[in-house]
Amino acid sequence: MSIQNRRRQLAGIYHEYPRPFWTLIGVTFIDRLGGALLFPFFALYITSKFGIGMTQVGMLFAVFSISSFIGSFLGGALTDRMGRKGLLIFSLITSSLSAVAMGLVDSLEAFFILAIVVGILTDTGGPAYQAMVADLLPEEKRTQGYGIIRVAANLAFTIGPAIGGLLASRSYLLLFIADAIISLISAGIVFFYLPETKPEVQPGAPSQSLGGTFRGYLRVFQDKIFMMFIAACVLMGLVYMNMHTTLGVYLRDIHDVPEAGYGVLLSMNALLVVVFQFPITRRIKGKPPMLMMALGTALYAIGFVMYGFVTAFAMFLLAMVVITLGEMLVAPVSQALTAKMAPVDMRGRYMAVFGFSWGIPFAVGPILAGLIIDNADPRLLWFAAGLVGILAVAGFLWLYRLTEAKPAPVRTQASD
Repeated sequence: MSIQNRRRQLAGIYHEYPRPFWTLIGVTFIDRLGGALLFPFFALYITSKFGIGMTQVGMLFAVFSISSFIGSFLGGALTDRMGRKGLLIFSLITSSLSAVAMGLVDSLEAFFILAIVVGILTDTGGPAYQAMVADLLPEEKRTQGYGIIRVAANLAFTIGPAIGGLLASRSYLLLFIADAIISLISAGIVFFYLPETKPEVQPGAPSQSLGGTFRGYLRVFQDKIFMMFIAACVLMGLVYMNMHTTLGVYLRDIHDVPEAGYGVLLSMNALLVVVFQFPITRRIKGKPPMLMMALGTALYAIGFVMYGFVTAFAMFLLAMVVITLGEMLVAPVSQALTAKMAPVDMRGRYMAVFGFSWGIPFAVGPILAGLIIDNADPRLLWFAAGLVGILAVAGFLWLYRLTEAKPAPVRTQASD
């Protein structure tokens, strides 16, 4: 394809989506760049600074995840009641302040206490962000839209880990300061350039009290198909969470792969998403979503099991390619499915509960993985991940049969 045709194609894609969506893409890239500098090296930082094992690191991740449940729970309800923009700004500012605080704390006990506060404050914006995407795009564009969001995020990850590895080799504090500055820049862009996207209340719709908004979570938990979907996603998340928690430590301690080598793996993962995510998302348009979830999860299982067998760095790269293919199927489809299942006026709360499907694995997964790595043959971790992945595949296939037999209606609004 010529450069001119490529430009026309990109221009066509640009005009398919509203301008606020592209502003959100820009915010995504900038904010994720800060996270890409810091998060991949978080477990490495903690084990190095405090001299602890992966079991204790797993406990710290559990504290983060449990407190983030609270933040996401609050954020989901407040997003539906108060709107998206303000909560997103609040989350970015508190994220900036907490990054600096984590870089300055010198005791493990204080770090645990800080993790509780950080998890609650910074995760209030997650449901608002996801709901904003659903607000801006029609249903037929959401899977592709979430795919574009992932391209922006992973474009940041093609750059971030490599830079982060260089900064970490000099001072881990530089990582925290850089992340803080980037979060403040993102908050400024949201404040000045992003509109509020919360749908207007339909005429005649009953007003809700704050308590009624939180009681609306009961409706989410009573949605049986959605909760079965969340259960399968939790199993899938228990497999995937290893990439950003235990994999770096495993490769360092068992195969002598330095921080820079782990950064190369993550950068390659991100680069593949940047290049292939959008074409793949367009290619699977119209395919049964639950089948795509099952296929993507099966690739997760294969890729992570490979880390239990292979020893050469080239094979580590191949395993990451397999995992990335699964990720490009799973991530945009799961978000679009959640947006489709949610009534319009409950998007924030559905997105918050969907966030639990990642929060729960990050709460319990690192502890379980740490127990294996610290007390048994570390390779057993990857065989266990494969087994859990197979269970998740079975769950998505079962949901495919249920939803194909009786397709779920697209919901517009629900009263609480």
